[in-house]
This record gives sequence, structure tokens and C-alpha cells, in this order.
Amino acid sequence: MTNLDMTKTSQRYYKAGPRPELVTIPAGRFLTIEGKGTPEAPVFGKAIAALFAIAYSIRAIHKQQGQVFTVPKLEGQWWLNVNKPFKDVSRDEWFWKLLVQMPAFVTAGDHRQAIALAVQKKEIPLLADVKFETMEDGLSVQMLHTGPYTEEEETLQKLRDYMEQHHLVQNGLHHEVYISDPRRTAPEKLRTILRLPVK
Repeated sequence: MTNLDMTKTSQRYYKAGPRPELVTIPAGRFLTIEGKGTPEAPVFGKAIAALFAIAYSIRAIHKQQGQVFTVPKLEGQWWLNVNKPFKDVSRDEWFWKLLVQMPAFVTAGDHRQAIALAVQKKEIPLLADVKFETMEDGLSVQMLHTGPYTEEEETLQKLRDYMEQHHLVQNGLHHEVYISDPRRTAPEKLRTILRLPVK
């Protein structure tokens, strides 16, 4: 039985270099959940738990059908309701959407079935808030950030400088792909793809 690992079959999506680059990111199917506030708040952890509970339930459904896949990396989109840099706004005022990409063969019906399965297994808050969406970054500038999340500003400035040099403007939400697991990786070794859709 073949195991589909999207981090290997979709390397353009899950791989970035140490310098800014212009890429085209295709549409994909995602489990998503939205919220507001600092990542240290309890609701953020509950949102992650709900997202992965559904993701692994979908994996179990397809494993029974002979379609095995590895659940991909956690991702996040971030935005503000004010025209200021993130560093100048309280983290309590940050908005976020957490994402986990699903293989192309996963359907909205699988999502509904997975919610029912996850609810039966154990009580997990926010399961009903997990949605199934098709999303596309399209033309984007991205690069790999190595280090703590709190030190992303220098990397983001490199992306902004690249955009200015190439006459590009942001055309979508700040997007992060968390290549490293912060539970198992020292902050200085964390690897995160920072991606800004542009036009």
C-alpha cells in the first residue's frame, strides 16, 4: 500500500530557500479554522487539536479505502484589521486561520464524515468550527525563515525589499508553513516558510 507524502510530492509548496524567490502556488484543498488572539492563548492550541483530529479522521477513512497519506504540515495565515505592521500591534489583536492541506482525492463528504467520527472518539472543543476549503496563493514571494517565530521581521523585510525591487505588491494574506514542530525543535532551529501572495 503506497503512502502519499505531500511534503515530498509537492516540494514546491513545502520547500523554500534562504533567499526570496518568486513562485506560483497552485490551488489546494484545506482543512481550516479561524480565530483571533495571541498564539499563546488556550484557544489557539484547541484550534490546532481540532484541526488535526479531523485530519487524522480523514486519514483513517481513506486508509480503509486503500488510500494512505501522511498528514501534512500545519500552516497559518495572519492578518490585522488595522494598517500597521504586526510588530506594532498587540498579539491579542492578531487574526489567524490555521490550515492543513489535504490530498486532491479528499472531498467535502469526507470532511463531514470525519467530524462525526472525531466527535464519537472523544470530546474535543471546536470540531464544528473546522471547515473544508479550496484556496490558492497563486503568484507569491517566499523564503525560509530559520529561528524563533518572534524574529521573523528581518526575514519579512527581505521579502518586502525583494517585492519593491521587482515592482510587486502584496495581494493576499501573510502565509506561514511550519516545517518544524516547535514541540520537538529548539527555537533557534525552527524552520518556517514565509509566503506573501503578490501581483
